[in-house]
Amino acid sequence: MSLRITVIGTGYLGATHAAAMAELGFEVLGLDVVKEKVELLSAGRVPMYEPGLEELLRKHVAGVEGSSGRLRFTTDWDEVADFGDVHFVCVNTPQKHGEYGCDMSYVDAAIDTLAPRLDRPCLVVGKSTVPVGSAARLARRLAELAPAGAQAELAWNPEFLREGFAVEDTLRPDRIVVGVASERAEKVLREVYAAPLDSGTPFVVADYPTAELVKTAANAFLATKISFINAMAEICEAAGGDVVKLAEAIGYDDRIGKKFLRAGVGFGGGCLPKDIRAFMARAGELGADQALTFLREVDSINMRRRAHMVELAREACGETFLGRRIAVLGAAFKPDSDDVRDSPALNVAGQIHLQGGQVTVYDPKGMENARRVFPTLSYAASAEDALRGADIVLHLTEWPEFRALDPGRLAQVVSRPHLIDGRNTLDPVPWRAAGWTFRAMGRPAA
Repeated sequence: MSLRITVIGTGYLGATHAAAMAELGFEVLGLDVVKEKVELLSAGRVPMYEPGLEELLRKHVAGVEGSSGRLRFTTDWDEVADFGDVHFVCVNTPQKHGEYGCDMSYVDAAIDTLAPRLDRPCLVVGKSTVPVGSAARLARRLAELAPAGAQAELAWNPEFLREGFAVEDTLRPDRIVVGVASERAEKVLREVYAAPLDSGTPFVVADYPTAELVKTAANAFLATKISFINAMAEICEAAGGDVVKLAEAIGYDDRIGKKFLRAGVGFGGGCLPKDIRAFMARAGELGADQALTFLREVDSINMRRRAHMVELAREACGETFLGRRIAVLGAAFKPDSDDVRDSPALNVAGQIHLQGGQVTVYDPKGMENARRVFPTLSYAASAEDALRGADIVLHLTEWPEFRALDPGRLAQVVSRPHLIDGRNTLDPVPWRAAGWTFRAMGRPAA
């Protein structure tokens, strides 16, 4: 009999995982405690923007015309426990308020609610990003609460999704990591991921703590690489160098590589910032805080980039934002996403607004979320509308739409053609040819 899969938590991670499991041929039941979200997903719609996800969802959600019918959603925990052979836990693990540590309350609640209903052999698989040591604790809790006892096992299977590429990363991952305590658990997960494994995806089998550490270590490394090139941008600003050329040159070294070497306003989103802080907090709890002290500087460099963009904008406005109109291109923390959590673009826009600037924001997908977070900012329906009458333009999210803008046309709608590229992805040549003053972070002489 084919395995039946449940997905607990249907946010960005859970909705993507549920749709992907249905695409791989499994019968899938997704659970969420928010009734409105379940109703939305059951209609074949997603509560966030992720390229290809809604199409994949509609391909499989029961009740949608022409779908496979393999995917359903519910708010009923009893139904989930009765249905599933493999239960994926995909709930949120945010940063604690006022602390660096990870808030495990949603994961704990999911295990505490599901476990007492598990009366037959099954595998509970954590996918949420958690502090190392959590899986062992949760495995004990599961064994304590589940009527099935040791037959209800725990495994940990960290996710490595990139927003904007989540569907591809789930169906064709670059690696699959599992933390297991038995051969049976490994066998079940090999069955779940048979299709990508047959296509050659590496399958790394580890213990609980190693599997947990893989995700946090990967995010810490990426954050460090981004902050490194941004530190070099600070040096380039001081020395008159060009960080883009510097990144190009060192990127040819195979030991370094080109990826994540674009200097700018830094990283944001719901993963990297909170994950490196939680990693530091957990290292301190383990008595190994000195091992990760460098991450404090990584975080500090990242936050300084936002402050530096505000300084560059203030300088371009004659050292004051009062009475100045500032256009901000971008609200999402990255392109191909509507996620504005800890967005550098919105953070910069908010700081300028608090200092008296009249800020107008445009983003292709993130406007609704941005309005909820920063309702006091002004929002435009298009890039051209955002730029109308602007004294300065800030490019803060690297959407392809912004690279396709016509500098000549836009020069006619602004009050003053002055642009600062906070992502180093715009070509300065056509902008300057159209009469714009063009400045990019880490490129004072370029």
